[in-house]
Amino acid sequence: MPEALVAALATPGLVWIGLTYLLAGVVRGFTGFGTALIVVPVAGIFLGPAEIILMIAVSGVLSNLILIPDAWGDADRGEVGVLALAAILGAPLGVFLLTLVDPLVVRWVVTGVAAVTLGAVMSGWQYRARLGKAGLSAVGAGAGVVGGLTALTGPVAIMFYLANARKAVAVRANMILFLAALDVILIANILIGGLGTMRMVWVGLMIAMPYLAAITVGKALFNPTREGSYRAAAYTIVALAVVTGLPIWE
Repeated sequence: MPEALVAALATPGLVWIGLTYLLAGVVRGFTGFGTALIVVPVAGIFLGPAEIILMIAVSGVLSNLILIPDAWGDADRGEVGVLALAAILGAPLGVFLLTLVDPLVVRWVVTGVAAVTLGAVMSGWQYRARLGKAGLSAVGAGAGVVGGLTALTGPVAIMFYLANARKAVAVRANMILFLAALDVILIANILIGGLGTMRMVWVGLMIAMPYLAAITVGKALFNPTREGSYRAAAYTIVALAVVTGLPIWE
């Protein structure tokens, strides 16, 4: 058995992280997002920021195999392309900041970003205007920076899409494609920056299988006519994860 795999099996909190992934997988299956918002606060109890980013991204790449085909036809691929290109520029800055900021500070940033995201979408705030390429580029770059620092790859885009008056199907499809691209971008930046280990690659691969199963369950539950119920469930789960992951409990 590879040494890195043995080390992966001994990862602190692996069972709790795995259980959290199952819950996050169901949420992502019916909303198209939510994994990082749910997993990162809990994983931060046991792992360092760079470890979490690599684990989230690796597991995310595999999960995209079953999500992308359905999302491809419903997404605005041109818009997602602009977001992804901007994220390529923003992610290296986020990863660089990760090397400078104390891990405890990063955990508080995670808590703050997740709480602000949750508050914004629950408040019903809406930005109804359609952003041009400059605005989309700012959203994509911001998502890259925040994702590179905290592993929260979705909040910036989530606040834009959920606050923008669009149908759930379109939001879900765009988020799936954008987060898929951002996962690849972050893996490249973490490995190039020398911040990743094979142990966390293995953890991401091990978790990916049950995570994929949970996503499949979530997909089966998805019904566009019950959009309000899905949002309420997602908000509740994210809120519980944020509270659980607060550094004050240690």
